[in-house]
Amino acid sequence: MRPEIIVLGELLIDFIPTINGVTLIQAEVFKKAPGGAPANVAVGLSRLGLLSGFMGKVGDDSFGHFLAQTLVENGTDVSTLRYSQEARTALAFVSLREDGDREFMFYRLPSADMLYTMDEVDEEYIRSGRIFHFGSISLINEPSRSATLRAIEIAQNAGLLISYDPNLRLALWPGEEAARQGIRLGWQYAQIIKASEEEVLFLAGEADLQLAIRKLWHSRLRLLVVTRGKEGCIYFTHGYSGEMPGFNVQAIDTTGAGDGFVAGLLKGILEKSDWEQPQVLHEICRYANAVGALTTTKRGAIPALPTKAEVESFLQFQS
Repeated sequence: MRPEIIVLGELLIDFIPTINGVTLIQAEVFKKAPGGAPANVAVGLSRLGLLSGFMGKVGDDSFGHFLAQTLVENGTDVSTLRYSQEARTALAFVSLREDGDREFMFYRLPSADMLYTMDEVDEEYIRSGRIFHFGSISLINEPSRSATLRAIEIAQNAGLLISYDPNLRLALWPGEEAARQGIRLGWQYAQIIKASEEEVLFLAGEADLQLAIRKLWHSRLRLLVVTRGKEGCIYFTHGYSGEMPGFNVQAIDTTGAGDGFVAGLLKGILEKSDWEQPQVLHEICRYANAVGALTTTKRGAIPALPTKAEVESFLQFQS
C-alpha cells in the first residue's frame, strides 16, 4: 500500500546530553537519537496508525543506514530514500539549558540531505498520496531547495493538501533576513501551517501576534496553528479562530514535541473530512496537544513519539 502522507526533508542524528540543565560545553555524555523534523513527523504519523512515507537523502554510512532502519522499524516507508556517496549524514548536538531553551550545534557542511536533487524526486510516489508535508530546512541550500520546490509543484498539481513547518534554525542560515525570506518562500505554498509563536513573530517582523498573522495570511492558507509550548495552541482559519489549552506533564526533553503535534494534527485532518468545522478542529488540536505533550516526557525525538494507544489512554484521564 502507498503512503497517505508523504513527508520530505532532513533525516539526521541528534546527540542529546543524558542530563538536563547543561550547555553543550558542560555536557559530558550524549545519547544518540534519530531525528530531523520531517522524519519525526513521518514516524509520528506511523506511530499513530497512519501510512507515511519519507523522501530525502542520507549518507551511505552507518548513521544513514541506522536512520533508514529506524524509520522502517517504526512503519514508515523509505522506498524513495536516497543515499549519498559524496557527503555524510547530518549530525546535531542538542542540549536543554537551565532556562528551558534548547541549544543547537549542527554538522552539515555539506550533509547528505543538502545534496538531494530534483532528479531524485519521485513524481509518481508523491502523486499517490493525500497530504504532502515539508519543512524549511531543505529550502536553505541548493540543490535541496530546487528539489523541494519541485516536489511541492508535483503535489499541488496532483491535488494533495500541502502542509508546512517553518522550522526556524537561524544558525543554519547566512543571516536573519535570508532566513526570513527563505522560510517565507515555503510559506506561500502551504494550506496547513504549524508554527511556534516565536516563528510567526520573526517571519512577520512584528511584535504583536494578531498583526503578524494578518500580515502572513494568504489566499491558499486554510489553517494556521500557532503552538505555545505547555500553554497549548491557537488556531486560525478563514472564518474563525480558537484556542486549545495544553496539558500538564513532567517534561524531560522538548525535542520533537512540535513534530509530534504536527503528526497529531495531520492525522485528524486526514481522517475527518469535516476537519474545518469549528468543533471538529477544536478536538483535532486537543489531540495534537496531547501528542506533543507526551513527546516531552522522554528523551530524543523519534524515541519519544507516542503510539495511538498511548495518546488515547492519556486523553481518557484528562478532564
